[in-house]
Amino acid sequence: MSRLLAHGLGTEPVAPDWPPLTDAEVGDVLGGGPVRVLWRSPRPLSAAALVESERLLFVKRHHVSVRTEEGLAEEHAFLRHLRERGAPVVDVLSVVRLGEWVYEVHTAGTGTDLYQDALSWSPFASAGHAGAAGAVLARLHLAAEGYRAPHRQVQPLVASFTVFASADPAAALERYVARRPALAAALADQPWRTDTERVHLPLHRRLAPLLDDLEPLWTHNDWHASNLLWDVAGSEAAAVTTVLDFGLSDRTTAVHDLATAIERNIVQWLDLPSGSVRVQLDHLDALLRGYTSVRPLSAAESAALPELLPLVHAEFALSELDYFHGVTGSAASSALAYDYYLGHAEWFTTPDGRGLLEHLRREAR
Repeated sequence: MSRLLAHGLGTEPVAPDWPPLTDAEVGDVLGGGPVRVLWRSPRPLSAAALVESERLLFVKRHHVSVRTEEGLAEEHAFLRHLRERGAPVVDVLSVVRLGEWVYEVHTAGTGTDLYQDALSWSPFASAGHAGAAGAVLARLHLAAEGYRAPHRQVQPLVASFTVFASADPAAALERYVARRPALAAALADQPWRTDTERVHLPLHRRLAPLLDDLEPLWTHNDWHASNLLWDVAGSEAAAVTTVLDFGLSDRTTAVHDLATAIERNIVQWLDLPSGSVRVQLDHLDALLRGYTSVRPLSAAESAALPELLPLVHAEFALSELDYFHGVTGSAASSALAYDYYLGHAEWFTTPDGRGLLEHLRREAR
């Protein structure tokens, strides 16, 4: 097998944190029989592969420090709810524990993986793709209604909305950090309280009056083009056929998920070190048109969307920091995660960031 490289937090490929899946390993997970790994995912936070067995399958491996069987059961229960209501999601076939590893086996989904090599925070190929993605996100939110599970248990790599959903985010942040010893250790040498007061709390003051009018909803929380399968390769009119990867899902709000979709696909954060961040406004407009054609935003949601956007990455950045410090032990990645905790929010106070928010306020109305 040729040496596999993974996506890092920047633009350059890196050595993977986790060993790639092998044919023999997947054969053990599937209970024997001929198995062939067709493609290994370059995504960095787990090992995953498309596998040819008696049928095409998707197998994903986690270390128990990241996901236990109980942790996976939370997202799989949400997937079942969505699937029963007609959402285009994969079927979970099994969860297998072998030593320190936990494997999940899914159906492969239908459609073409047009973005299988796309980095996080890279744009849609076209405004048509953005519109199709927005429409399916709205369908997913409609299907999610009625799912009443509580927030997920404390574990790394979950995109929650608890700290900045609180009327007192400073106190909520203290509780969040206290429940995560590795995160507390990672923050020990950082001025995180004063940084949050300086960067995030002024943004939160605009959002705070709107929070009580946002309905809780279980959401995907990683809505990027690379987590979707498509029916027409490269076509402007391509439609989404399957939604993948619910690993970051949790109980947030529909607006949080829509803001995540904007943050992941519209703002080119990998440009941040250069000082000039590209923004795909035409894709933003198409994404919103696609979404509201299926699920119109309420007045409260329209008002909250641009105020939540600058904060939407913050809690996941903290969760990544927890993971990089406590699981992989990467000082470099930990430092980048903290930079993203501050830098993404700070960018929205720049002229370009304020311009995006003003555009979004107009479009959301």
